[in-house]
Amino acid sequence: MKWQMKWSRIIAVLRKEVFHILRDPFTLALALALPLILVLVFGLAIEFNIRELRMAVHDGDRTYQSRGLTEVLGSSGYFKLTNEVSPVAAMGALEGERAKAALIIEKNFGKQLGSEQVARAQVLLDGSDNSTVGLILGYLNGVQKIAEHKFLPEVASSNLEIRTKYLFNGELNSRWFTVPGLLAIVIAILSILLTSLTIAREWENGSMELLLSTPIRPLEIVIGKLVPYLVLGLGAATFVYLLARLGFGVPFRGSHFVLIPGVLLFITAYLTQGLLISVITRRQQLAMQLSMMTGLLPSILLSGFIFPIENMPPFFQVFTSILPAKWFIQISRGTFLSGSGFAELATPFLALFVLNGVLIMLATKNFKKDLEP
Repeated sequence: MKWQMKWSRIIAVLRKEVFHILRDPFTLALALALPLILVLVFGLAIEFNIRELRMAVHDGDRTYQSRGLTEVLGSSGYFKLTNEVSPVAAMGALEGERAKAALIIEKNFGKQLGSEQVARAQVLLDGSDNSTVGLILGYLNGVQKIAEHKFLPEVASSNLEIRTKYLFNGELNSRWFTVPGLLAIVIAILSILLTSLTIAREWENGSMELLLSTPIRPLEIVIGKLVPYLVLGLGAATFVYLLARLGFGVPFRGSHFVLIPGVLLFITAYLTQGLLISVITRRQQLAMQLSMMTGLLPSILLSGFIFPIENMPPFFQVFTSILPAKWFIQISRGTFLSGSGFAELATPFLALFVLNGVLIMLATKNFKKDLEP
């Protein structure tokens, strides 16, 4: 009887929270529209492999060899060439931001290429946009090798040949890299923001104090309030998964029995963090601000979603270890692209277990302190 009464109290709180969500248009709009908007914006807008970079070209040689070099550049698909009448005009296109790079081919380029001399062509890059400089240099190295095979096959051929093969994402498709990471962003926003706002609203309205006059225990309140948002988080994760597979063609090489526990651990971590924020702030405005500062921004900027953690300063590499999003992104991308199992993902799963334990302990302790006299 005691066990039955316990679950009846949990179900009562759960039903109340479900009715509250259904009556709140903001919560429904955020839960239904936000995953679609985020996936479309990030999935379609973020592209790491930039193509058709504008390049101004001055061909001062006008020979078969110089025209062949520009043809190799243009046919690569990486550059969109525009011819300029002089080196000054090519430089002007770079300064006027009409081009990201400028190629200057001086006179006697073809003659030097046919002799034992070194044929040189100068490429000027816009260093103010350092996000594309590395890409352009990588593209130019590939174009140079193609040009060497075309014009100097006897020099290009040797006893040493290095071939590169890309594993897990052979086409270097940016969406295959981005969309699995969106699982973390969507779940983080829905879980931490909705939980902190809705419970903080009850603190503001005074309805939370009514629980003091009931026999409902703090843990029962926590479970009853968090379960609806757990369901919303799972629904959003399912939606992003289907959109990734059917809309963007992202492969799934792992096991769903590995991904689903990772999703559950990640949702629980951010639901508990949202509960902790609501208990600390008790105000919707403060809860939203703190949710953005501790949930959304770190999940996007410091989790490895866009920027590699390995390239961050040592302090931030250590700091990111307390972010659940970092570990879940490893699980998501590992199961989607690499086909990783529990053995390969043992560290991320262990980290999520530890973070869940810490957050649940803090949230339950503070919640119990506020409810019990």
